[in-house]
Amino acid sequence: MEEASEKKVEYLELIYDLIFVYVIGRNNALLHHFEGGFFSADTFWTFLVATLVILQVWYFSTLFINRYGSNGVSDHVALFINMYLLYYLADGTRLDGSGYYYIRYNLAWGLILVNLAAQYWRKLRRSHGMMPWEDRHLKYHMRLLLIQAAVVFSSIPLYGVFHFPLSWLSLLVGFAAAAFTSRIDALVPVNFEHLTERVMLYVVFSFGETIIAIAEYFVEGLSFRNFYFSLLAFLIVTGLFLSYGFLYNHIIDRERVTTGTLYMMAHIGLILSLSCITAALEFMREPEVSEIAKNIFLVAAFLAYYASLFFVGTYAKPEYRADGKYLAVLIAAAAVFALAMALCYRSGFASIAVSAIFVYAVFGMIATRYRRVSRQRAE
Repeated sequence: MEEASEKKVEYLELIYDLIFVYVIGRNNALLHHFEGGFFSADTFWTFLVATLVILQVWYFSTLFINRYGSNGVSDHVALFINMYLLYYLADGTRLDGSGYYYIRYNLAWGLILVNLAAQYWRKLRRSHGMMPWEDRHLKYHMRLLLIQAAVVFSSIPLYGVFHFPLSWLSLLVGFAAAAFTSRIDALVPVNFEHLTERVMLYVVFSFGETIIAIAEYFVEGLSFRNFYFSLLAFLIVTGLFLSYGFLYNHIIDRERVTTGTLYMMAHIGLILSLSCITAALEFMREPEVSEIAKNIFLVAAFLAYYASLFFVGTYAKPEYRADGKYLAVLIAAAAVFALAMALCYRSGFASIAVSAIFVYAVFGMIATRYRRVSRQRAE
């Protein structure tokens, strides 16, 4: 336990996370292919699957490093192999669905899963049966990864016959297993302090992608319209980050003993919704995008972000956990936001202003409740 408490995020992990930010940026570009004023359902499905694949690989890698990473040579080699393969996976993310790119994408994905399974195998080989509960955990996850890899590889010849992608079924296998393996994962709890720091840094990188995206607001000529939209877009991104940062710095119980499964799942939802917010903010300044569609998409992305943030908040220190009254206030604020956006959807000026007000209203509620509870405890 003393050794686990001193576990720190290594530079290698940060470099590894950067490749995921790059790939997610490539995935976000899929949403900029419009048909009739907005992207199609098929386009969003491709974006969703591609993003979840990346986030699941990140999820598996993060939990392995947290539990078993030693920052040794084998860890370096395994991560660099996956980084290299992720470039191929990123290049294979296309909307055209050609056989060449499908094969390229799924070969890379399957090999990444095999490489992750090999990391569990190396750890199992070195354990020499000293801790049977740990061996059971290692064997379970190694087999799960190999099953997922088998699904991905087998989808390649099936695609050649039926011209229908089936590799996404591997995602269902992985996430379903994560949802129903609490007893197995409880055998080897995570180092939650390390996990929260690692995930926080990845969220910071993801916000970096959002900041780069809204830079387009600043490249046009000087006018009131450009100043107005650039300022509010910047304030929205800042407010979103403030809510997450406040939660991380003041509310999350980082000494908790846990498997970390829900915490990681909530962050997958948070990062996915942040990608959608990034795209939605870019749509706000594009007149060719349908007004109704882009406002619905923006509202849905915001609500998904805060729902994910709520689940992150279930790991709060006991005194700061949300009660029914606080949850009702948050839901009411979300309903008012959705109604206001529906009423002013024709005006980009009004829509982005309502969004900014909502973002800071939620941050204000989080910060105010924290200070009130802290003051009550002090008294």
